[in-house]
Amino acid sequence: MRTSTFRLCLLIVVVICLLLFGAISRLNIPNVSYYATITNVQQNYINDPKKILVSKGKGYPPVFAYWIFGTKGESKKMTRLLKAIYHPRNQYLLQLDDCSSDSERMDLALYVKSNIVFEEFGNVNVFGKSYAINKMGSSSLSASLHAIALHLKVNSDWDWFFTLSASDYPLMTQDDILHAFMILPTNINFIHYTNKTLRNEQRNMNQIVVDPSLHDEKSSSLYFAVEARDTPDAFKIFRGSPWMILTRSFMEYCVNGWDNLPRKLLMFFSNVAYPMETYFHTVLCNSQEFNNTIVDNNLIYSLFDNDPSESQLLDMSHYDTMMEIGAAFARPFGEGELVLEKIDDLVLNRTFNGFVQGEWCSNSNLEINKTTKVLEIEEGMCSISGNIDVVKPGLFGIKLRTLLGEIVSSGRYRTSQCQLQLV
Repeated sequence: MRTSTFRLCLLIVVVICLLLFGAISRLNIPNVSYYATITNVQQNYINDPKKILVSKGKGYPPVFAYWIFGTKGESKKMTRLLKAIYHPRNQYLLQLDDCSSDSERMDLALYVKSNIVFEEFGNVNVFGKSYAINKMGSSSLSASLHAIALHLKVNSDWDWFFTLSASDYPLMTQDDILHAFMILPTNINFIHYTNKTLRNEQRNMNQIVVDPSLHDEKSSSLYFAVEARDTPDAFKIFRGSPWMILTRSFMEYCVNGWDNLPRKLLMFFSNVAYPMETYFHTVLCNSQEFNNTIVDNNLIYSLFDNDPSESQLLDMSHYDTMMEIGAAFARPFGEGELVLEKIDDLVLNRTFNGFVQGEWCSNSNLEINKTTKVLEIEEGMCSISGNIDVVKPGLFGIKLRTLLGEIVSSGRYRTSQCQLQLV
């Protein structure tokens, strides 16, 4: 009797477990692992005829790969930035660091999963699980290389890689930037660097630094060794801003380098402070293949370039300067800054929760074409059946295109400026 009762209870438990497993499977909740949240977009295009292919080549806009990273409590800033720079042609990878919780990362993944536009085009991916990152140490460089490698794995058919944080914001529409970049050869790297190294900076570069965040689950402080190493003579060290726009060919060189330079420099910069301000700059300037592809302008207006105090934020007083300088992005902005609303209203022409309109997303024909596929997206109306291979630039895009056109016609990027000066 007891045996029969035990078997009955066991059978009931098994049935309940199977039902729960089936219910969870039907929920289709993204897995919180590095790779499970990364969707192979190209494969989806092949398997799903509803997916829209991006046209490439002469006469078509380029494709950008964005890496947007943030920390605890910045998911709302990230999603606002995402919508402000979204275009179906591009690829987007969102990452919250180890300071954020599993639930915050899951909420971000579910937000992307539940958005009709993101699902329609399948070009937004989220790190389901993060790892320790110290912005001062080599773990930050490791994270950027990881993001590049994932972009190359998910969909390698892009032209430029953009690094952005949750505190960044665009000063022009994606249609503007895509329009301006259409005239460029796809081998030009935009990076702000200096060929002047102060002697005290050289001493700091020779100091050995250990970043425990490379092997710890949580971010921790750097260790500074007492003794220093000799200044390297096999390569010249260059430094500059960690915000950059780099080409796919150069990114492939850094990740899958066909000579030993990227790996050799990676070994050196794994033991320095602030490697994001030196690694890519040094690889570019020491590579014979890429040192003539550099434009000393990262198209970002950064307050830190003028005042390194992290307590400083962009506000209304900086608006006119930002608009006049011709930069594509600016930083850093705090959450809910009034100047962001001004940019949304006067520059991007978007509502707080809406997308930036363009040929791919327009409400101009909603009353005329009743058969058009129309979606209501939070506060904005948007037809996503438009042409994603056509862009509508404004005055800012035309101005940027003129600036970039002058760079191309002058051939300044073909003459290497990577000449080290010690002062």
